[in-house]
Amino acid sequence: MPPRSDAEARLSEALGDQVWRESGVGGPEDTEQLKARITTLEQQVVDLELKLQDRNDDLAAARGANRELMAQLNRDPTRRAE
Repeated sequence: MPPRSDAEARLSEALGDQVWRESGVGGPEDTEQLKARITTLEQQVVDLELKLQDRNDDLAAARGANRELMAQLNRDPTRRAE
């Protein structure tokens, strides 16, 4: 099958848009709104991933500090509760 020409591609897109509108499903405006929504959601995902990474870093630091404090308590017999 030979590659489509630009004219064929434009005709195909125009016919597809027409069928889309006539079907009652929606038109190119809906497609643009969906694309904008996708972009917004993708940015939210990136923002949430950054927040999650920050919280994971904070948690790792807190766990490290806790391990160090517990090690100090275990090394120093005068700090043990009796």
